Amino acid sequence: MTARPIDEPHRVSSPLELLFDLTFVVAIAAVTAQFAHSIAAGHALDGLVLFLLVFFSIWWAWMNFTWFASSYDTDDVPYRLLTMVQMAGVLVLAAGVPTAADHDDFRIVTLGYLIMRIGLVAQWLRAAVEDPPRRRTALRYAAGITILQAGWVLRLVLVETGVLTSWSALLLFFVGLVVLELAVPPWAERTGATTWHPHHIGERYGLFTIILLGESVLSATTAVEGALAAGGVSGSFVTVAFSGLVLLFALWWLYFLQPAGEGLSDRRHRSYLWGYGHYGIFACLAALGAGLEVAVEQSGHALAASPLVIGYAVAIPVAVFIALLRAVHVCLVAQPVIRPVVLVSCVVVILLLPLGAAPLGVAAVVAATAAVCVLLVAATIAPGLQVRPQEVNR
Repeated sequence: MTARPIDEPHRVSSPLELLFDLTFVVAIAAVTAQFAHSIAAGHALDGLVLFLLVFFSIWWAWMNFTWFASSYDTDDVPYRLLTMVQMAGVLVLAAGVPTAADHDDFRIVTLGYLIMRIGLVAQWLRAAVEDPPRRRTALRYAAGITILQAGWVLRLVLVETGVLTSWSALLLFFVGLVVLELAVPPWAERTGATTWHPHHIGERYGLFTIILLGESVLSATTAVEGALAAGGVSGSFVTVAFSGLVLLFALWWLYFLQPAGEGLSDRRHRSYLWGYGHYGIFACLAALGAGLEVAVEQSGHALAASPLVIGYAVAIPVAVFIALLRAVHVCLVAQPVIRPVVLVSCVVVILLLPLGAAPLGVAAVVAATAAVCVLLVAATIAPGLQVRPQEVNR
């Protein structure tokens, strides 16, 4: 297991990486479904906190594997078997999401996370043995991940023994561990940077974005099936379903307007800001799936959630996604394709639209949100009168 070249030509995602991503489909679907149920039941804020906590563990596990694989993907038998261990952990974590949501029981989620980290630590230890120039870096990664995993287990023990009982204390403990998790890569790489491939990383993030957009389609489809089974087809139902598809297509278009490979290659020191900033982008896409599911569901029958809340369940993820998209682009390029004046105008309009949900209906809010995103795409590509060419992997 020696480091792969930074400038390796024609570097693309491997079939194993694509299979690994598919396991996250299950986990994301589970957390999105639980968030949708919380919104529909009128507990959006409580559900949002749980959603962000569990989604962090999903995103961080994917992040750890992705950046490691970009540097050390040997694709031999030990590598494949340890990757399978991490995949098993993802599936265990996904199985524990409903229990965590309904009963605040994070034992299964923690167990899944533990399994994933065991596989990852083994990978780093192997890299420490077989790649002497970066041994200290690999050992730092292995040590940091191990210590923090012990912290996650300790958190669970403190909860089970009654030492941590208040929600504020639990949240503070969680946030502290998250901050330390995010600090491990910068600390580890102070002794020597890993050789992650910029175009490969850009492609991996793009593929995960597509998976999250697909989850939104799945969530909306589930709600459509329920509405059709209940005979709830109406004008608002059709409007939400069609507008949701247009909205997702517009967000896809916006994300891929500016490929990240060249920027990551030129500004490797900005990779932490760019990579960590995607937590918000990915979380917004997953949350949007929950919002669209509830929007479709309410078109067939009444829900506990008000039209205002449902409208914001769609508008807020879209607005934050657009804002964060430009923020991560600023990290890599001098002039992002999305112009600030246009972006701010669209974000403000999108956040104001749900105020008309009560008199106009949720369907009108979803349709108007989709229309604003379409206009943003048009305003972005209009100066060049053509779509920017896709970046060629190299």
